[in-house]
Amino acid sequence: MDRKPRVLFLCTGNSARSQMAEALLRHHAGDRFEACSAGMQPKDFVNPFTLRVLNEIGIDTSTLHPKHTREFLGKASVVYAIPVCNRAEEACPRLFPFALHTLNWPIDDPAAAIGTDEERLNVFRTTRDTIDARVRQFLREEGR
Repeated sequence: MDRKPRVLFLCTGNSARSQMAEALLRHHAGDRFEACSAGMQPKDFVNPFTLRVLNEIGIDTSTLHPKHTREFLGKASVVYAIPVCNRAEEACPRLFPFALHTLNWPIDDPAAAIGTDEERLNVFRTTRDTIDARVRQFLREEGR
């Protein structure tokens, strides 16, 4: 049996955007792609707002945990590397010689949002919906 193509979502902390992308791709097409995520400076835990907004729409978050890019560099074949950082972020990974294809999805970091918990939660929801739309577009473009 052929191995599923690995998609690696990348960002700085691997606690919000890349985790959302990993979970959403796994939800929509986990039977066709191996969804992973990693960060250059991973946080100690997935942002609680990330888990909450994914759970709100019935996405399984039980396997999500922050991972460092070194877990993948030179150790795992990656068909698609997809950085989800906003281009202004200095620590966002930029070079992916280990991937067959690199796609850039610049998305603002919801963890940088300020305001009340409800206001911040709404920013996370907007980010989740933006990433969900990008994942669905990716799947349409890949014809899978």
